[in-house]
Order: sequence, then structure tokens, then C-alpha cells
Amino acid sequence: MSSDDFFDHAYGLETAEETAAHYARFAETYETSMRENGYATPARCAEALREVGVKPDTPVLDIGCGTGLSGEALKSAGYDSLDGTDFASEMLTVARGKGLYRTLIEGGLDDLPDDARYGAAVAVGVFSPGHAPASLIDDVLERLEQGGIFVFSLNDHAIAEGSYEGRIHELLDAGGAELLSRDYGEHMPGQNVKAWVLALRRR
Repeated sequence: MSSDDFFDHAYGLETAEETAAHYARFAETYETSMRENGYATPARCAEALREVGVKPDTPVLDIGCGTGLSGEALKSAGYDSLDGTDFASEMLTVARGKGLYRTLIEGGLDDLPDDARYGAAVAVGVFSPGHAPASLIDDVLERLEQGGIFVFSLNDHAIAEGSYEGRIHELLDAGGAELLSRDYGEHMPGQNVKAWVLALRRR
């Protein structure tokens, strides 16, 4: 299966079930497809964590970690205390073989221990129509310690959909979070898709 096969369907997914099945199907070729298309967002998100002052020993939750491309970028940026979640067991099998994570959990935030809290979290390429709803932003912030940092990306498809940016503005207006940084740049050059990388601090 080619990278075109992956991307022809990736941005048309409508439900979490469809998304999990799609990524499971392409688990073996996923990284090749992403690298061939210049996937820049993992490194951008890892750098954003550093730029807003998240210390290297901070426990970081990698949401939708997939095969661990985001984990590799976080590790390269100096972050060693990584936990990851993903709904696709096939993707987690690849990630597990890299030895990047302390813990890998098949599922979402509800599958974490009730008392699990993190100093930082990332969601790299997760927020896109059919992948994750805007309400996940609130759910992640609740899993952070007071003052914890959430770095995530919004690609062009997510920006056009509108609900993600709308929810961010609501959170900022209500004082539930503080916007630390926001940068628009490369996401998937091979597919001509860009993305915002944002950093929020939980208040």
C-alpha cells in the first residue's frame, strides 16, 4: 500500500471507529508514508515544549502516540518520562518495540488510572475531523497538574472545521487556560498541509 492510499482516506474519516481501523490497517507502512511526506509536526511540538520551559524530567503524556514518531521527537528533545495512549493496538506494537515509553495504554484518557496527572501533554496530529473532538482539549487539561502545559497541533483541515479554535477561545475567555505560544508552519509538505502548533497552560 502506498502513502497515497493512506492519505486518500485519512482526511475523510468521520468516526473514532473508522479512524482506529484505518490506522490499524496502515500500521506497518504508516511511518514510511509520514516520512516520505516530510511529517514535521512531531519535532515542532517537541520544540514548543522546550521553548515554553517544560523541564526534561517532566512526565509527559503522548496522546495518540501511534507508532512513536512523536515519542522519538520528544526523546530527541530531552524528554525521557513518557507515557503514551492510542486506540490502535497495531500501532502500539510498533511503538512498544522502540523502548521510548514507560507505559503504553491501548485506549484514551478514560483508560488511564483515575489519579494519573502529568506536568505536560502533547497531541501531535490528533485533532482533525474524524480523529478527536474539540472536547478532548478540556479532557487533557483536566489530566494536567495545575500549571501543566498542553502542546498540540491543528492542521489545515481542523482549522477549517472551526470547532477546535472555537473551543480554545472559549477556554481562554473563561480563564481555564493561558495561551503561551502559537506558531503556524509545516505539517505535511508532501500533502501541502500546514498546521498551527499551540501551547496552553492549565490555570
